[in-house]
Amino acid sequence: MHPMLNIAVRAARTAGKVIVLSMEQLDKVEVESKGTNDFVTSVDISSEEAIIETIRKSYPDHTIIGEESGVLKGSDDDYQWIIDPLDGTSNFIKGIPHFAVSICLKVKGKLDQAVIFDPIRGELFSASRGKGAQLNGFRIRVNKNKEIAGTILATGFPFKHKQHSVAYMAMFSNLFQKSSDMRRSGSTALDLAYVAAGRVDGFFEIGTKPWNTAAGELLVIEAGGLVTDFTGGHNHSNSGNIVAANTRILKDVLKEIRPHLGDALSK
Repeated sequence: MHPMLNIAVRAARTAGKVIVLSMEQLDKVEVESKGTNDFVTSVDISSEEAIIETIRKSYPDHTIIGEESGVLKGSDDDYQWIIDPLDGTSNFIKGIPHFAVSICLKVKGKLDQAVIFDPIRGELFSASRGKGAQLNGFRIRVNKNKEIAGTILATGFPFKHKQHSVAYMAMFSNLFQKSSDMRRSGSTALDLAYVAAGRVDGFFEIGTKPWNTAAGELLVIEAGGLVTDFTGGHNHSNSGNIVAANTRILKDVLKEIRPHLGDALSK
C-alpha cells in the first residue's frame, strides 16, 4: 500500500470510531444548521479533527481542505488532502446507518489516493492512481452493461438547490423509464463507491461539493469507469454536476439528461 494511502486509511478508521461511538448516543449529538437543508453535527467536527490530526502527524506541511474547517494551507501546497468527515450527515442524524468518511489526496492537481470508509459495514474502498480500486483489499470494477435497460442508477436529490427541481425531476423521469430502477441513498461518497464496485450501474447529481466527490471520482476511474459533468466535460469539480458510470452507460445517461439542462446546468 502506498504510504500516503496508508495514512488516509488510518485517518478514516480513526474517524469511523468517533462516528460509531456517537451513533450509540445520538441523543447527545449537537446539531446546527449551516444553511437551508444543510446541517453540521458535533460528530462532523470531531471526526474532521481526528482526520486532520492523523494527517498532520505524518505530513505537517501538506494543505488540508475540509468540509467543516475550510482550507488549512500548508507550506507544501502540491499536496492537498480533501476530506468529508461524515458524508451522509442527515442519515446519521436520523439514525439511518448509511454514511461514510471520505478522504482524497491530490498531488500537483491530480487525484492520487482515495479512501471511502463505511464504519457501519466495515467496508473500506480505496484507490491509488494507476493501481486500480479495491474493497477491503479485493479488486473492484464497474459493471460492463452496454445499454441503460436493466441498469440500476443511483442519484442525489438537489435538496440544497431546489431551484433545479423541475429540471431534475424531468431527468429523473427520463432515466427511470429507461432503466430498471433508481436508488437515492443519502451519501454521494458511497454512491460513487458503489458505482466503482459494480453495485449500481451509474450515478448523477446536481450541486455536489469536491469533498463529496473527490475520493469517489478516483475510485470510479481506477475501477474502469468515467466521471464527467452534465455535458460530458470535466467541469464537475466547479459546477458540482456529476455523472459516473462505464463508458456506454455514461453516454446514455448524458443523452437522457441533455434536453433538460438549460443554461444553469450546462456549465
